[in-house]
Amino acid sequence: QVQLVESGGGLVQPGGSLRLSCAASGISASIYTMGWYRQAPGKQREWVGEITSRGIITYTDSVKGRFTIARDNAKNTVYLQMNRLNPEDTAVYYCNANRGIIGHWGQGTQVTVSS
Repeated sequence: QVQLVESGGGLVQPGGSLRLSCAASGISASIYTMGWYRQAPGKQREWVGEITSRGIITYTDSVKGRFTIARDNAKNTVYLQMNRLNPEDTAVYYCNANRGIIGHWGQGTQVTVSS
């Protein structure tokens, strides 16, 4: 049974940082493209960034220079380090594992950026 479990969300002030984790079980995250998505209230889910099985990392423009994706193969976990957060980053953040037509989603973790 495949599970992706996100953690690390919470309330943070503008300019602050959070690190999200996505712990995978039932799959080897190293052979999947592991992506982060987010969905703000009233908006569609949007792609934030991803790391491929080859270690190629890409980000959406709005987070470039602020967010960093990393993968720890030994822990089968992917991370999203988020710095210089602003209120527009408020959303539920989801982890996704994709390999061709196979895709899995986590349950999401709430990130709220507010003073």
